[in-house]
Amino acid sequence: MKKYGIATFISFILLTSSSFAQMLNNMVYDSAVEQKVLIGYCDRTGLEAGEFGTYFLPEYEAYLVNDSLVKLLNKKIDEYKITVVFGSWCSDSQEQLPRFYKILDKTGYIDDRLTLIAVNREKQTEVVDINALNIERVPTFIVYKKGREIGRIVETPENTLEEDLWKIIR
Repeated sequence: MKKYGIATFISFILLTSSSFAQMLNNMVYDSAVEQKVLIGYCDRTGLEAGEFGTYFLPEYEAYLVNDSLVKLLNKKIDEYKITVVFGSWCSDSQEQLPRFYKILDKTGYIDDRLTLIAVNREKQTEVVDINALNIERVPTFIVYKKGREIGRIVETPENTLEEDLWKIIR
């Protein structure tokens, strides 16, 4: 009986783990843009693969971060959680998200404090309820401290991502 209980428990854990993994980086075909697009929760692996991946690495490598602002951000950024809502089909997302990741990499930001949510052209996702986030344009970078939104960058930064991020958290 005990062996059956342990086997059942292990099966449950494996099933749950594989179900969670399937929830990341889902792709659906979008006939409006005639390509597969990311939808729902994502991670960096999803950004570096597929159609979005053709934009990610070149933009990441080409972006020159402001090192003095990165030093300032580095001192405080781990106090914040960030949610990014983006469209893998969107040119602004294709430009800004790789730049954002380069900034985060330079600051040593911990990835488990970052949530990425990919949306379709209607700014919706089939698996994640984002209505409370009031997303009008993508990408939208939302910064939280202690569970409360303290600022956001919508579509394109006013100056640069690092400047706008510093204005939010300083």
